[in-house]
Amino acid sequence: MNGNVETFLYLLPVLLVSMTLHELAHAWVADRLGDPTPREHGRLTLNPIPHIDPLGTAMFAITYFTTPFIFGWARPVLVTPANFRKPKEHMGLVAIAGPIVNFVIALLCLAVLVHGDLDPFGEAWRVVSLSYQVNLVLGIFNLIPIPPLDGSRIVGAFLSDDLYIHWSRLDQYGMIGIFALVVVFQSEFNQIMSSLFNHSTEAMLRIVGG
Repeated sequence: MNGNVETFLYLLPVLLVSMTLHELAHAWVADRLGDPTPREHGRLTLNPIPHIDPLGTAMFAITYFTTPFIFGWARPVLVTPANFRKPKEHMGLVAIAGPIVNFVIALLCLAVLVHGDLDPFGEAWRVVSLSYQVNLVLGIFNLIPIPPLDGSRIVGAFLSDDLYIHWSRLDQYGMIGIFALVVVFQSEFNQIMSSLFNHSTEAMLRIVGG
């Protein structure tokens, strides 16, 4: 539990930027692959307002003050798979773009923590540390293969056409699965996330030379 209001106010711009870049990555890749839908809905922008989901943004505050892990979500980018030459495969590419952005931001934050001249007891270090945590958690969480999370689109890219149709229909039930995972199985979920977080941090430390 974090609980420092001042730190959260410093962290808020980082959260907005992270959410914006995550969704912009989805929109940009979809646009490059031939789907004009994100552009038509104004999602090819660095302006955070079109990307904000009120409940998802509130969840960042709720989890910041009440749980070990900070996470939330932005407004999903609308994509029309029929506009892609290879709908399954291209949806997978669109999906993985968001988490990749979060992992890159996390890597940059970790490099600052390891090689920057920050006071480990200061406010700047705490904000950068939380920025690292948020982006790493967002990247990991979105890779969970439960519809409609990005991980489910990536899995879908490797399914047969018939199985993909059935897999896509699970979207309408996906939020129930996510709720069960985060709330009903909260203890198990926290343990899994902690393990993935620690292993990912070890890998990133090797990359940045920590």
